[in-house]
Amino acid sequence: MQKITLIVATRNKGKSKEIQEYLQGFPVEIKDLNDFGPIPEVIEDGETFEENAYKKASFTAKVLGLPALADDSGLEVEALHGAPGVYSARYAGPNATDEQNNSKLLEALSGKSERKARFCCVLSLAVPTGPALTYEASCEGVILEAPRGTNGFGYDPLFYYPPMKKTFAEMTLEEKAQVSHRGKALKELKDEFDKVLKWLNMRLAEEKKILGLGEDICVH
Repeated sequence: MQKITLIVATRNKGKSKEIQEYLQGFPVEIKDLNDFGPIPEVIEDGETFEENAYKKASFTAKVLGLPALADDSGLEVEALHGAPGVYSARYAGPNATDEQNNSKLLEALSGKSERKARFCCVLSLAVPTGPALTYEASCEGVILEAPRGTNGFGYDPLFYYPPMKKTFAEMTLEEKAQVSHRGKALKELKDEFDKVLKWLNMRLAEEKKILGLGEDICVH
């Protein structure tokens, strides 16, 4: 059975590794943007995670001519009225490091006792002609006053998950996958992936007809 090439629309190797783990065993070849030359940057100006996830997936699919899976995720802190939200990756500036974003968050929460937060994730799987599937999930936790753990990325060292008494950065990849916002969304995608493959095959076959390539080269 011929594999479908699926592009994970990120250069973040941590994200693409998580997604690759989830889709092991399915007839898909997972690549990410590191496997390609320079392509234009997507302007993430959506007001929601869903808008940004779709923009990234759709843009990548159109540019590369292959199905693309994009994740837009972020941290919403109750005491900060949902900030940093869609600006999570660039909270401390356009090219901010994880450490800079974490420092700014700690500064914003300095002196605050209310530290409830949640991680949100939206996955968008798009084909080059535009249609997409959407999956979303969240995870509730608390922001600590200092980072703990060396695993993960982003705000993981500050995000404490009470049921496991660990930050995301203290968890193994397997532990995090069971409870994280992205892990839950990916599990939903994985559970439906047989149907997703049928949807992809149908859409890709339609695109080939539109391009005049005939009906006899449907991807299997």
